Amino acid sequence: MLKKRIIPCLDITRGRVVKGINFVNIRDAGDPVEWARKYDREGADELVFLDITATSDNRETLVEVVESVSDEIFIPFTVGGGIRTVQDMATLLKAGADKVSINTAAVRNPGLISEGARNYGNQCIVVAVDVKREKDGFKVYVTGGRHRTDIDAIEWCREAENLGAGELLVTSMDRDGTKDGYDIELLQKITSLVNIPVIASGGCGILSHLYDAIRLGGASAVLAASIFHYGEFTVPQAKAYLSGRGIEIRESV
Repeated sequence: MLKKRIIPCLDITRGRVVKGINFVNIRDAGDPVEWARKYDREGADELVFLDITATSDNRETLVEVVESVSDEIFIPFTVGGGIRTVQDMATLLKAGADKVSINTAAVRNPGLISEGARNYGNQCIVVAVDVKREKDGFKVYVTGGRHRTDIDAIEWCREAENLGAGELLVTSMDRDGTKDGYDIELLQKITSLVNIPVIASGGCGILSHLYDAIRLGGASAVLAASIFHYGEFTVPQAKAYLSGRGIEIRESV
């Protein structure tokens, strides 16, 4: 069985780390290079960098920030935001990313998933899915959570896998920044349907939420921001907690 991963997330806008609640009320949280160094030292399994306004601002990902971060860390590094073409993927991989995360562009052009997988391998392609609960089920949102689609999120996850995605990054917009815990029902529906790793995102507030996402939700990895950024818990504390509850986890440095 693959060991479960703990992944801090750096949401970036205008070159700074930010954090919000339900994708709004954004506030500054510091310098991305300093945070990357910290999480690398603490033994995070991976790092996710999301340029959250690149798509809505109709611009490319801040490549220079990606380069600066990749120069400082030795753990796998996923970059998303503003990726529209295979050439964009190539640029970010060359800048130091190990994987690329696509969301809006994948919804608008599902063939981009297959094209990326053919060019760089399935393991490089992470499909991010921003999800809200609606009266008629779970719906996909795009452009940084600003626009609703009529796409069923559960079916979209299955389609993304079939198209060649190597991993899914599933964010509950309803839970994002609330610290109320991950959306376990959403995770269960997806992990029971797909055979690729699912990263749980949105809602972590206490360490037991990490455990619930893995044990109850079936997640292969847990992504968190607020609990780490604001010093409530450290990555080693999270790993020790999960290990103590019987979760196979990679050891911290």
